[in-house]
Amino acid sequence: MEFTVLKEKEFKEFSKTSDQASFMQTVENAHLKEDYLKSKLHYVGVRDKKKIVAGAMILEDKAIFNQKRFYAPRGLMVDYHNLELLTFFTENLKKYIKSCGGFILIIDPNVVYRVRSSDGEILEEEKADDETVDNLKSLGYRHFGFNIYLEPLQARWAYRMALDEDYETKKSKFSKSTRKNIDSCIKKGLLVREGTMDDLEVMTEIFDLTSKRKDFFSRSLDYYKTMYKHMKDLMTIYIAYLKPDVYYEHTKSLLEEEIKNNQEIEAKMKVDNVGNKLLKKKETSDKLLNKYRLELEKAEKFKKEHPDGLDVGCLLSLRSGSEYLTLSSGVLEEYKSFTPKYLMYEHHIKEAYKEGFKYCNFYGITGDFDPNNKYYGIYEFKKGFNGNVIELVGQFELPITRFYSIFQILKKVRDKIKK
Repeated sequence: MEFTVLKEKEFKEFSKTSDQASFMQTVENAHLKEDYLKSKLHYVGVRDKKKIVAGAMILEDKAIFNQKRFYAPRGLMVDYHNLELLTFFTENLKKYIKSCGGFILIIDPNVVYRVRSSDGEILEEEKADDETVDNLKSLGYRHFGFNIYLEPLQARWAYRMALDEDYETKKSKFSKSTRKNIDSCIKKGLLVREGTMDDLEVMTEIFDLTSKRKDFFSRSLDYYKTMYKHMKDLMTIYIAYLKPDVYYEHTKSLLEEEIKNNQEIEAKMKVDNVGNKLLKKKETSDKLLNKYRLELEKAEKFKKEHPDGLDVGCLLSLRSGSEYLTLSSGVLEEYKSFTPKYLMYEHHIKEAYKEGFKYCNFYGITGDFDPNNKYYGIYEFKKGFNGNVIELVGQFELPITRFYSIFQILKKVRDKIKK
């Protein structure tokens, strides 16, 4: 075996064929980080009889005291069950990083530790990949741990749906509310189109408003412009927009139908004994009439203010190895009741089928399935698609020099000051 610095083209070809492929381990993402964060790029690997059998894109960034941090996002790409290969790669990486002035290597492999049920329960037939964790620990990697929340650099928990049946069969297994929300979107006047660079501004605005509402981290417009510049071939922007005419006509038809229903109830009340059941029907109908009249006023106002329609939701999806991944989404607060997120996700899923992906990865959730968990709503939405909860092996740190110990002490001091 031979440790080698790979040419960009070599790494690109290797990363495409790896079972652990991820958008984070691509030259496109590397150039995004290089351009936006000014990270220095390293493509390294192991050859065995001229064939590349392990590889990684590693980002080099300055930490403190001119020390350098090395990070392989969703890497390394290597067979973690092959201890001989993993040992060789690790020992040579330590030498290489040390020669470049680095004191630490951080990795968070794209390796599934365990597949769980849709409810997050451990499945008897699914064995945890303890061998990967144990092998890494035996080589000096320090495990961040089996965290439940969003503490490390990347999400350890995700919700994933296998595309192992045709779409209509798969859709029939979605939750009743998910199917209802998907099917009702178009009736309400919602449509989805694919965005371009011209839509980055509205996408950023929607993401920013959503993140403030939910207390999430959001990216800047400059970041998304840089991302589009380097990763446009990997990404798709789905824009949900509301058509004023359809919105108005749909609301009008609901009102007209309920007026007719209300009149029929009133007619029945004149000839029949008025019992609790009939009174309840009248009460419900009266409430619906009031609701639809108010909604029709909103629809009329919407037609005047937005004659060409309005973008109300956005989903950013990325091609990532064998998965089509939902990276980020957002919806304008005023139009949440239109459930545009469901329609955008349906477009994402159908595109995944069209392009032949093995999975739809709906990405980050937490491992806390208590409804009182503040992130539970994210999981609950994704759960409606009847997939599986997956947990990855997690984040590891490999000390390279003695400065690593000093760095750990400084981090503890910083954390105490923050508290």
